[in-house]
Amino acid sequence: MDKFFKISERGSSLRTEIVGGIVTFFSMAYIIFVNPNYLSAAGMNWHAVMLATCISAAIGCFLTAMLANVPFAQAPGMGLNAFFTYTLCFGMGYTWQQGLAIVFVSGLLFLAVTVSPLRSQIIASIPADLKAAISAGIGLFITFIGLLNADIVKLIGDTVVDGVVVATDYSDMGNILHGPALLALIGLLIISILLAYKVKGAIFIGIIATTLIGVPMGLTVYNPDPISFTVLGETFGKLSFSGIFAVDGGVLAFVTAVITFFICDCFDTVGTLIGTARSAGMLDKRGNLPGGDRALIADAVATCTGAIFGTSTVTTFVESSTGIAEGARTGLSSLVVGVLFLLSCFFAPIAGIVPSAATAPALIIVGVFMLKSAAEIAWDDIEIAIPCFLTIVTMPFAYSIGDGIGFGFISYSLIKLARGKAKEVPVLIYVLSIAFAAMFALTYL
Repeated sequence: MDKFFKISERGSSLRTEIVGGIVTFFSMAYIIFVNPNYLSAAGMNWHAVMLATCISAAIGCFLTAMLANVPFAQAPGMGLNAFFTYTLCFGMGYTWQQGLAIVFVSGLLFLAVTVSPLRSQIIASIPADLKAAISAGIGLFITFIGLLNADIVKLIGDTVVDGVVVATDYSDMGNILHGPALLALIGLLIISILLAYKVKGAIFIGIIATTLIGVPMGLTVYNPDPISFTVLGETFGKLSFSGIFAVDGGVLAFVTAVITFFICDCFDTVGTLIGTARSAGMLDKRGNLPGGDRALIADAVATCTGAIFGTSTVTTFVESSTGIAEGARTGLSSLVVGVLFLLSCFFAPIAGIVPSAATAPALIIVGVFMLKSAAEIAWDDIEIAIPCFLTIVTMPFAYSIGDGIGFGFISYSLIKLARGKAKEVPVLIYVLSIAFAAMFALTYL
């Protein structure tokens, strides 16, 4: 095992990889229950989606472990599941069966790109400063996820008077002296102190300690809810192309949906791989992640597989950074996550024992580690500073890694063009900037 995963070679250990995998799993286990909530709103069977979520996540993790040997985990992505239900099904009028077919095609497109020379050129073409910005932006993004999961920060929404939006409150402080927010702050303090004392496994110990503290607070609970595997038949193999071009917009709507899923999945994954690996010192001298191209292939295959089982796009989770922060450096960590997702098919309630308030501090702490990349950006060069700034702030504010990368690429290209420095921009960055601009136009116009 040590030889296959190169554990010693990468300065890790069997214990570190296992602990890293466990930390990553519990940091992203919420998707087991949240993903069915989103997709069931489109008419899909809740329990079938839950099983599809666990199985597709396990397959994605196994592929990443065996093909790429990197410590990144996969599961159906947040944001993409909301897009599936509220935009694809409710907004564009597709059935959920047609939606799965669109996800499947987007996965095939992603796979075609990853097996072509473009897979390495995409990562290699990103300027070093933008890579640093992506890392810092993901740090803020994952911190924001942690704050939301703990109810330390709450999204409020619009204030409507007589049918007119008169104010928009995007966020507000939760009750930090009560419930999940209080528990998360306690956990944050525990992990911070352990890290200050350089205790090995600080994040893992902190999650366990916070979970135990949550018992007397009534926040750590066990609700057994056995699930029969026969229910998976409600979604397995149900993707359908029948009548898919009869929806309003016809072929154009179909192509728009496919490209949107592809771009979001591709650049969420690229951003997560580069940003997280960069902050952990896992990139090579050329700024590339060894095995990163194969991780993209694993992601694309997992998306296709997920669509067959009955879930929206499977993608690489930014929460993998929690396990990496624990020292995980190989695919063994991903393998552990996959096994735990597979076991969740049988013991899902156990995965739900750890409250989100116990894993939220880990996400917040990871933000501390990743934000240091911002110090490597040439802030005194305004041509670099503005695209990097837009990349960093758009990720958490728009709640999308892909949107942040898009803003960075587009602004970088336009500023360089305006300054008469068009040759300083790689051709692929221009192509990707146009693709992002088209996606934004098709999505929001």
